[in-house]
Amino acid sequence: MKLEEIGFYTLSNDKAKNVSNISPMQRCEMLVTGACNFSCPYCRGFENINSPEPAGEINLNIAQEALGYWIEDGLKNIRFSGGEPTLYDELPKLVGQCKEGGVERIAVSSNGSRPFDMYDILMDEGVNDFSISLDACCASFGDKMAGVKGKWDIVAENIKRISERTYVTVGVVLTEDNVGEMVDIVKYAHDLGVADIRIISAAQFNELLLESIKIPHDILDAHPILKYRVEHIKDGINVRGIRENDCHRCHLVKDDSVIVGNENKAWHFPCVIAMREGCEPIGEVGPKMREDRMEWFDTHNSHKSPICRENCLDVCVDYNNRCEEFVSASKEMVYLDEILS
Repeated sequence: MKLEEIGFYTLSNDKAKNVSNISPMQRCEMLVTGACNFSCPYCRGFENINSPEPAGEINLNIAQEALGYWIEDGLKNIRFSGGEPTLYDELPKLVGQCKEGGVERIAVSSNGSRPFDMYDILMDEGVNDFSISLDACCASFGDKMAGVKGKWDIVAENIKRISERTYVTVGVVLTEDNVGEMVDIVKYAHDLGVADIRIISAAQFNELLLESIKIPHDILDAHPILKYRVEHIKDGINVRGIRENDCHRCHLVKDDSVIVGNENKAWHFPCVIAMREGCEPIGEVGPKMREDRMEWFDTHNSHKSPICRENCLDVCVDYNNRCEEFVSASKEMVYLDEILS
């Protein structure tokens, strides 16, 4: 199966074949604020971020400068997250900058609890992709998973309304508290009309989600990312983690970046998972980011990093494996050309 058929639109066979230090920036994520109106029990928040200074709300000028570097490098996909990114007052400005800069896919990760007018404004500015958390299928349990009361009905209604206008994926984070409700949560999300559903075990839980094999086939067929994950689980492959025979290198860092900052500075990290699990930043945001990332790529061994080994997501593992296949094939072609010449 081609990578682009899985449903992760930021990954493709063509990207894996051509990724380099000069290929266009395919995907970047900016965590604009650590503030959040929820208190989800599994959330890492910003406390675990290993930055030289405490991460928080990124300065607008620093954020715009970072976006400028990415856009100059041909940025195709951007995601704004946090915290709760819709609490960042300048978010519409950043979205507008991306749209004006020709970014094709502008995504926002949200808990979905804000007034619908906020999401409406963002869609008008250029957001065409939302990822919204939904960790329960009823109000009482939804309040428990969100850590606040009275928001679940708002979230569900917003998911339904936003799905009528643009691409929406629901993110279902599973812990020991809600893993038994997984099938009902997925059914509920499907009925809300979302484009896809991403099930993932919380880092603190990180178990093989065997309950997913009970999800009805018609729902799986409607959501390629969900189907991809469930088929992996049936084969005994966890959502998180690198197996011994998987690629030891992270090709993603070449044209995929993650930034977090504060009022004074910003830093770029290998990926959002590694950042949230406490890895060190690759460096400060600036014109040398891609050069710094290639140096990191040349020295990093994913199998020797506990963070990568235990937490790398299935689709990232598959992507890196595919990159290695293309690298090997290219070396074989060069070798054959040398013999034949």
